Amino acid sequence: MIAAISSSVISGAITVPASKSAMQRACALALLNTGNTIIQNPGNSSDDLVAVNIIKILGAIITYENDQLVINSTGKINGSGSIDCGESGLSLRMFAAIAALSSNAFILNGSGSLLKRPVHFFDEIFPLLNVHVKTTDGFLPVSIQGPLIPANISIDGSLSSQYLTGLLFAFAKAATEPVIITVSNLKSKPYIDLSLQMLEHFGYNVRNEGYSKFHIEPVEQTEKKIIYYTEADWSAAAFLLVAGAIAGDIRIKGLDIYSPQADRVIMDVLADAGANITVDGTCILVNNKHILKPFEFDATDSPDLFPPLVALAAYCNGISIVKGISRLTGKESNRAETLKDVFGKMGIEILLKEDEMIIHGGTGIRVADVSSHHDHRIAMACAVAALGAPGTVRISDAEAVNKSYPGFYG
Repeated sequence: MIAAISSSVISGAITVPASKSAMQRACALALLNTGNTIIQNPGNSSDDLVAVNIIKILGAIITYENDQLVINSTGKINGSGSIDCGESGLSLRMFAAIAALSSNAFILNGSGSLLKRPVHFFDEIFPLLNVHVKTTDGFLPVSIQGPLIPANISIDGSLSSQYLTGLLFAFAKAATEPVIITVSNLKSKPYIDLSLQMLEHFGYNVRNEGYSKFHIEPVEQTEKKIIYYTEADWSAAAFLLVAGAIAGDIRIKGLDIYSPQADRVIMDVLADAGANITVDGTCILVNNKHILKPFEFDATDSPDLFPPLVALAAYCNGISIVKGISRLTGKESNRAETLKDVFGKMGIEILLKEDEMIIHGGTGIRVADVSSHHDHRIAMACAVAALGAPGTVRISDAEAVNKSYPGFYG
């Protein structure tokens, strides 16, 4: 699919879709819950649908009632065989530990960029937890067979916080005595805050000690009905907010400004850049009436913000610096190099120096044909930046947005 984006002024009200980070976690915790879980405002992105399909494979019964997702589970992991994680890194890293709670054998596989992401973490950690594991030279597919037995372990948190989320969910379900996961170099701490918040909502007892020790206490496994509302996605909203700041006058609805989601900090960056943005109850109002100024931001804990931040920096008069590019190599594309390539074609110079991305903004967007590199966030960043181009920017493989925001172009 090719998306043709022309110079435009956007206006009106936009409701942000459900957070896929929260939706996938809710599916996992609903599988582990004994009883009915009702997920209100369920997401429908490709990654969300992957998670729904996985919990079906692992034994959950799924129905949709009045725009709600109803999940009935025994709380036990059933089934065996192949689990397709699509291109979802979170589903892979989270459900591997959850599937390992069973004594049945599973093979986890994926597609696209997920096949290029290393999974040697499983080789290192799973044997310590009574899980037989075999990766394909450190990549997918990976074979696992438990049952996982929680134990005091130490892990490296610099690879991805998603591995820790999977272990916390599995340990919380299976712990029969107190256990501790010790973590060094943890990145993306806000995503762990989200996991901890949701664990508490589902009745588990996990305590965070300075993001270096996580204490998991056993809980009584009783049948219960849980209702969970999936909050709006700040990762998707970041693109809308930037679009409003550079080319619009819009009201963005549905966001929780107190959310633990990592990408909520886009509000701070927009403020630093001088954007005209206000909060009115549950709505955020943003327009392009202010001249944008360059900014500096450390995105180590919110690496998904790099693409919208580059689109924002392109319209700031001067040099903006975003730190943390070391976090970008394990994404759908090598986002640092991809952003440099596609924005370079659109006339924006980007330099990569050590762990910094240096963006020369204010020079104007050039009309160009670019590729999303099959990366949903690259596609959205290009589309947002193209709103101020003097002509039409054509984005190939634009359907990549379905991974997180199927309705983005509409």
